[in-house]
Amino acid sequence: MGQPARASDCKLDFMKPVTVVGGGLAGSEAAWQLAERGVPVSLYEMRPAVSTPAHKTGRLAELVCSNSLKSNTPGAASWLLKEELRRCGSLLLRLAQEHAVPGGAALAVDRERFGDAVTAAIANHALVRLVRAEFREVSPDGLALIASGPLTSDCLAASLQALTGADNLAFYDSISPIVDAETLNYDRIFRASRYGKGGEDYLNCALDEPEYRAFYEAVMTAETVQAHAFEDLNYFEACLPIEELARRGVDTLRFGPMKPVGLLDPRTGRQPYAVVQLRAENLRDSSYNLVGFQNHLKFPEQKCILRLIPGLERAEFLRYGQIHRNTYINAPRLLAPDLSLRASPRVFIAGQLSGVEGYVECIATGLLAGMALAVRTLDQPFAPPPRTTALGSLVHYITHADTANYQPANISFDLLPAAVGLPRAIMRDRSKRRAWQCERALADLTSWLERSGQLSVVSSQASVLG
Repeated sequence: MGQPARASDCKLDFMKPVTVVGGGLAGSEAAWQLAERGVPVSLYEMRPAVSTPAHKTGRLAELVCSNSLKSNTPGAASWLLKEELRRCGSLLLRLAQEHAVPGGAALAVDRERFGDAVTAAIANHALVRLVRAEFREVSPDGLALIASGPLTSDCLAASLQALTGADNLAFYDSISPIVDAETLNYDRIFRASRYGKGGEDYLNCALDEPEYRAFYEAVMTAETVQAHAFEDLNYFEACLPIEELARRGVDTLRFGPMKPVGLLDPRTGRQPYAVVQLRAENLRDSSYNLVGFQNHLKFPEQKCILRLIPGLERAEFLRYGQIHRNTYINAPRLLAPDLSLRASPRVFIAGQLSGVEGYVECIATGLLAGMALAVRTLDQPFAPPPRTTALGSLVHYITHADTANYQPANISFDLLPAAVGLPRAIMRDRSKRRAWQCERALADLTSWLERSGQLSVVSSQASVLG
């Protein structure tokens, strides 16, 4: 068994504090993990001195949108990620559970009490200095963890651009829906690329004129998400949402993301009236994204409308389309597996800035980046959790995805390695297969905690917290 990565065990109690920027979910979790490992931390949070258009308070870990941390149902991907975080000693998961409110199958929290509890825990930790000031410039020399979130201040964003390269920082996010490959109706889908170029790389859902008209009318009458005041919806012409295209005319979608040119339906030998193309997700072989289908529709509306597309009648969506303001780096190009910058290895990135979506995913990257940075203070290497775990798969995605088409991701089973070599009865039953994946993930996580020495730290935290 390895030794716990604890700086104080190496006589580093008076070391220069590590800088953590951002008191959101990722930054707060990272600061806690560092401090619990004996590393002094200066946590910079500019609120309330400098606020953002999305935040209302100066609390740490303020939940600005929903108060839900998604499913708590055993066997769900979001449950697995939360369970792994609990076993890794996550402060925020413990406090979320302590301040839970009725939310059905979801872990919903009282956002005010949760924020107060996180703020108190961090502010009262002996090794954390909470600095209420804007952090404006990243130095590649000092140890730092940047978790400033999607509304990173202009000065800090400019500093990150200078450090990483201007073309490696995105400020606006358009995300296409992702569908579970197992739930597609392949009887209504054909494989082909336009004009036969590139092999049969795309799945094509052909619509005749009545089907297209029904889809168009549904889009035109759908309810959209109300934009936040801080979101400028002056869309880029290259990535207009489908509802905006539809407003420009009944045939605009047929000349845009649903254009049928260059495609022949092998069942009819003719060009369809309209086509929706599905492209396999890189590193996500069991899922496909709907090409060009970014949108600003409410999620229940998306589910109903997208199921009007032939082949998607019973589709399950791993992610819905979104368009919103977001600042994030091209993580697979820039980040090493320990979430440090390859070109500036003393700087770590976590949270939405690294390209993850969702509260729990932000907590997860904060926890891992905090663990990794604590190990770095000891000049030791940090190996992330195994790929078979939700934590390991999430980090693997953001550090190994396609750099040309990198988009933020939530946790889902298609990020984990496929289940292979199991009895046929399990392979054919998705719920049993996923239960097996969860069992494997938790067993491998425990082994990783033991090998890396992290289990001693987690156990010590648990005993102190009671």
